Amino acid sequence: MGPLAASAQTPLYGYVDGHGVAHLAQQPLDTRFEPLLRERGDSRVRVPGKSIDRGSLLTWLEFAPEVKSLMPLMRQAAESSGLDVELLKAVIAVESGFRADQVSPAGAIGLMQLMPAAGERYATRGERAAAPVETLLRDPRHNLTIGSRMLADLWRRTGSIDAALAAWNAGEGRVRKAGNRVPDIAETRAHVHLVLELYWSLLQSSQSQRARSLRFASGSSVAHPE
Repeated sequence: MGPLAASAQTPLYGYVDGHGVAHLAQQPLDTRFEPLLRERGDSRVRVPGKSIDRGSLLTWLEFAPEVKSLMPLMRQAAESSGLDVELLKAVIAVESGFRADQVSPAGAIGLMQLMPAAGERYATRGERAAAPVETLLRDPRHNLTIGSRMLADLWRRTGSIDAALAAWNAGEGRVRKAGNRVPDIAETRAHVHLVLELYWSLLQSSQSQRARSLRFASGSSVAHPE
């Protein structure tokens, strides 16, 4: 089975509400839900709120001013955390659509949609001394640094990137209860697959020579850089 075929077999649907919050599910729960990932034979991949094909989406991520302006900060955050910049791009695209001023109704802040409690946990003592955590999270540099630090730690703690992304979305406790696998929560499974689909597409575009393997909780594989 090819790496993209594994995720293409699971239909994913979503919409963005009036608060800018993305809602994801593996089936259209009501008329607001639209297809996110491509069906078999369909070349389209959609981020919630963006009805564009795969090529257009990748072009947007490569050349959009809001993305380009953040590339130096994303590279710094990726280097300091050991993550791929492509992974950070994918997470930010899904979490906030690269809107640095995004605040969810639940209180998640900024590019990587971090809760203040996560900021308290993953900000350094020096960072916390410099400014209140919510102020730090509204700053793109600190949001990326703290968020990448958190994601890298979740990856180490759970043992795989799909489980780490699930913990990011649903909480580490639910992932632990599921045996460090993606829990059977439709929105979480859709979120993980969407981020990994974008991650794989970005790797194909910029780092295909480094692609190896990446485990899904279901046991299927997509590419992952060593």
